[in-house]
Amino acid sequence: MIARALHFDAFAARPGMGNPAGVVLDAKPLNEAAMQTVARAVGFNETAFVLPSTKADLRLRYFTPGHEVDLCGHATIGSFVALYQHGLLPGAGFPRRLIMETGAGLLPVTVEDGEAGPIVIMAQAPARFGSFNGSRAALACVLGIGEDDLHPDLPVLYGSTGLWTLVVPIRTLDVIRRMKPLTAEFPSVLLERPGASIHPFCLETTDPSAHLHARHFSSPRSGTVEDPVTGTASGVLGAYCLEFIRPAAEMPLVVEQGQEVGRDGRVWVWVEKREGEYDVRVGGTGCFVREMAVDLPHG
Repeated sequence: MIARALHFDAFAARPGMGNPAGVVLDAKPLNEAAMQTVARAVGFNETAFVLPSTKADLRLRYFTPGHEVDLCGHATIGSFVALYQHGLLPGAGFPRRLIMETGAGLLPVTVEDGEAGPIVIMAQAPARFGSFNGSRAALACVLGIGEDDLHPDLPVLYGSTGLWTLVVPIRTLDVIRRMKPLTAEFPSVLLERPGASIHPFCLETTDPSAHLHARHFSSPRSGTVEDPVTGTASGVLGAYCLEFIRPAAEMPLVVEQGQEVGRDGRVWVWVEKREGEYDVRVGGTGCFVREMAVDLPHG
């Protein structure tokens, strides 16, 4: 059996930029083991599998090369751009408002018909934060920087809009650029959530139109080192920004990411505080790159 996977670059308008994702448009014939095999063969940080749903317009499952995850922003963007391009989006008209089933729950997605292609805006689970009680010196060490390079006035916190990451404020763009993560050491520092990723950011940007600059270092469970442009972590960062940096920030916030790995991308983030909760949406575009065929073992 051969599985057909499509390579889409999300959060970018041209191939070679943004974050690559695998997309399997018809995953119904695949069991969980086959999906994991496809994700490992594709080799991207995440591959999304489009499935029918009895609860929503469609269901998405997401796999890293090493394991399944509940939600992935860039693979969602890639999936809905792929569905749009192949004429497979449920419903009619634009903007098209849909509900997708994910491991993080039922989430709304809006697809707008932009001049340069579809713009996909996805809601995320309400942002949650958790305390980091570990050593700041040890955290800096696993990022390849010094403790003095951490921002002195902003908190290091765990955050989630579907996946937990450690939000780490950094003093300058130069520090972000010279980070060399010791991925295998992350669990020894992230004692409260050893499976979390790490998301360092700073307020300096290379693009004057951007508000925040970030990188994203994967959990060692994922089988990858750095995620070029991350939708879920950008949503967390947007909520963090409203809570700790700019309570009255105009939306959308623009997060730039990927420059250090040659895959410049942009994520648009909308955050609204309602009844003590942060409602988060992230958006972007994407582009088709190529098709891949993955041989699956029989049985």
